[in-house]
Amino acid sequence: MGCILSGRALAHQGQAKEGIEQIYQGMTAWRATGAEVARPYHLALLAEAYGTMGQPEAGLTVLAEALTLVDSSSVRVYEAELYRLKGELILLQQSSDNQAEVESCFQHALDIARNQQAKSFELRAATSLARFWQQQGKRQEAHDLLAPVYHWFTEGFDTLDLKDAKALLDELA
Repeated sequence: MGCILSGRALAHQGQAKEGIEQIYQGMTAWRATGAEVARPYHLALLAEAYGTMGQPEAGLTVLAEALTLVDSSSVRVYEAELYRLKGELILLQQSSDNQAEVESCFQHALDIARNQQAKSFELRAATSLARFWQQQGKRQEAHDLLAPVYHWFTEGFDTLDLKDAKALLDELA
């Protein structure tokens, strides 16, 4: 797991190729133990790294595998984040043809997070959808979506997700 998380950190620091290689190494070692339960999470980290490398198609391929694993198991803990990442990667493809699919992914992620009462995933999904709406000129809708989720939190305001949500809310105000 350390190798996988180290690879994610490398990808976020601009060393995406090295990070992806390290994530693959960690995943191979993890699977060699016979463990499968965290595989969708690992695949999400890999897809995210592909996104930072500017390869959304590769990331979407990885996410398709992760979503298939989620659908075939009862482990759905990371499902909302998989759909949010799918929306982000589709958005990276920069095609006006897929705007409805992007919004659908973000909305589905939000619905799943709410049904699971997973507030951190709800915040991420709401932030992604609000940013998407902001780009479409739907500033008020974006604010109205994100503000209640953000204000639910009473601590952790120095975390990246809450800082990101706060910055977006400030832009939308």
